[in-house]
Amino acid sequence: MNAKETIEAGRAILGIEFGSTRIKAVLVDEANVPIAQGSHEWENQLVNGLWTYTTESIWFGLQSCYADLRANVLKKYEVEIEHLAAIGISAMMHGYMAFDKTNKIQVPFRTWRNTNTGAAAAELSSLFKFNIPLRWSISHLYQCILDEEPHVPEITFLTTLAGYVHWKLTGEKVLGIGDASGMIPVDPKTKTYSAEMVSKFNALIAPKKFKWKLEDILPKVLVAGQNAGYLTEEGVRRLDITGHLQPGVPFCPPEGDAGTGMVATNAVKPRTGNVSAGTSSFSMIVLEKDLSKPHEVIDIVTTPDGSPVAMVHCNNCTSDLNAWVGIFKEFQELLGVPVDMGKLFGTLYNNAMTGDTDCGGIVSYNFISGEPVVGLAEGRPMLVRHALDKFNLANFMRANLYASVAVLKVGNDILFNEENVKVDRITGHGGLFKTKGVGQRVLAAALDSPISVMETAGEGGAWGMALLAAFLVNNAAKRNLPDYLEDVVFAGNQGEEIAPTSEEVEGFNRYLKNYMRLLPAEAKAVKC
Repeated sequence: MNAKETIEAGRAILGIEFGSTRIKAVLVDEANVPIAQGSHEWENQLVNGLWTYTTESIWFGLQSCYADLRANVLKKYEVEIEHLAAIGISAMMHGYMAFDKTNKIQVPFRTWRNTNTGAAAAELSSLFKFNIPLRWSISHLYQCILDEEPHVPEITFLTTLAGYVHWKLTGEKVLGIGDASGMIPVDPKTKTYSAEMVSKFNALIAPKKFKWKLEDILPKVLVAGQNAGYLTEEGVRRLDITGHLQPGVPFCPPEGDAGTGMVATNAVKPRTGNVSAGTSSFSMIVLEKDLSKPHEVIDIVTTPDGSPVAMVHCNNCTSDLNAWVGIFKEFQELLGVPVDMGKLFGTLYNNAMTGDTDCGGIVSYNFISGEPVVGLAEGRPMLVRHALDKFNLANFMRANLYASVAVLKVGNDILFNEENVKVDRITGHGGLFKTKGVGQRVLAAALDSPISVMETAGEGGAWGMALLAAFLVNNAAKRNLPDYLEDVVFAGNQGEEIAPTSEEVEGFNRYLKNYMRLLPAEAKAVKC
């Protein structure tokens, strides 16, 4: 069937992902090929010292994104979207959304970017003997308890952004296991929250005499392939303000952006991994066996079908890099030169690859916000150079590209060097890889590993979410998720691989040595 017939027959599948700076919708056909897209740009706000998005901006953004998709479908195919085969919702992981018995949100959504949960995360990590990151929902909840925030006794439901949007579209309080594993650890055997850790948390807060226990307020955990509800009449009104879309569309479990990244890069089998590099960055390595001990900078989460994954999450990646490119955009505009942002990025990025492999000594810190991996509660973007360093445009841009993955390397060195984790394939996706070959080569040098990038790398998590929705309704052969991706979606396509040269690896290591040695200056900048 062609795309128009697929849409008219109601067999198209929709994936939507709420990223940090963009909400994106991807419509795919029965062969999982994207046939239309929509998007909406948005930004978080710093309110009372905490990063947040308002609920109004969430729903306006969703409606704007869907309206853009609908407009593109009308323009390309001259047809309305009235029926869909399935829908999936994904969003940036973790954070804190707490609701009372009237379903009113109790405090503004607290995103993954907040680092105010240090005391809670440290105490819970010790209690559970398991690394609990600052951004996880359980850290936020316990920090609210430690801070005696007045809303805590009234909580009846706690979820993530993906879980919230899914709930309002379907009426179901559920969460995919990958996203759920970033609320509180899950047990890979039972495929739900760790009973031991839930019990320990309940005992910890028992003196508070709240009306709820932890298991009462968490969403139900589902794995990929399970039905997670259907689009309701209210859900239609929240999604398609024109009312053309009809209710009753089945939903797959809502997932976090880490899970959709794994799916979009065919990295859900043990010994595969992926790196997502955009506003934030994270690497996901699917483990063959448990790590020898907890590590503060390594999170243990799961694939969307429940396999354990070692995750290194970095709060900062391309935001500062994009800001520098914006400076060159302004300069072009001052000269009266028309700006093509794709060409501008490509020109600067490719020129960076002509610079010295150690950036001539220049060091960049891209810390828009705090970076727990290197112990920073706050960030200050900063460029540092010696008077004798080779300061030219290529080295300058290369230093900023290196900065986007430097912290990621710090965490992954623990996995590869200390834990001896083995990986057969690492695939990159996200904005850093849009300029062909550049971000890929930088990451390969940082991780001292071949990196693959697929043509679909730019489709990102919304496409990965559409694949999970397709897995729900188009898996008549009842394959497991790894086999479905390998045999049906990717059919052996592993992308284009780049291996680093020894010179590039050595150059990045010299850069990182300077980077780590100068970190106290970054900490001092925050303090001052």
